[in-house]
Amino acid sequence: MDVVFADDSLLVLHKPPGLLAVPGRGADKQDCLSARVQALCADAMVVHRLDMATSGLMLMARGAHMQRALSALFEARQIAKTYVAIVDGLLPVDPQWQLIDLPVWADWEARPLRRVDPRGQPSQTRWRCVAHTDGPSPASRLELQPVTGRSHQLRVHMQALGHPILGDALYAPPHVAAQAPRLLLHARDLAFLHPVTGTRQALTAAAGF
Repeated sequence: MDVVFADDSLLVLHKPPGLLAVPGRGADKQDCLSARVQALCADAMVVHRLDMATSGLMLMARGAHMQRALSALFEARQIAKTYVAIVDGLLPVDPQWQLIDLPVWADWEARPLRRVDPRGQPSQTRWRCVAHTDGPSPASRLELQPVTGRSHQLRVHMQALGHPILGDALYAPPHVAAQAPRLLLHARDLAFLHPVTGTRQALTAAAGF
């Protein structure tokens, strides 16, 4: 395990792509980051999740009291997360943040897929294009900040923007999904005030793409 930060209150791990964050259904889906951490640190508890295909920083609490404290920070939107992604097509490079404000709905007839739908939960994503990338097809490197935390939100919003994430087997058309061996989405930065010490934690893990 790649431990980015650890103390008596919390842990921050760097999850690799292709590893479940929490156990899934079935005996073949029990190996996951949370189980590996709990095997070494019995009081570690899940606070949030990353998609199996997404890499990057994942926060875990030490004990139920800290789990409640960190969950409250998430609910109050006091934990800042920045992702990086490479998406299909060229977007204008611009230091200014743009906002996607589109509701995300669980598509129960096509689980686990989600989609933009007026019946869905309010969902907002901040994004900006920081560079264009070299490759066989035009692509853009983005920074993404989820304001809300819906399942698959970043992937659905990028699809709705017309620029799906490379390597996304769920939301990108086949020719875009085939442009990368994995989903090019990574939780790079995590920043928050430590609930016990009050100090600002600003943690980062470089993307592997």
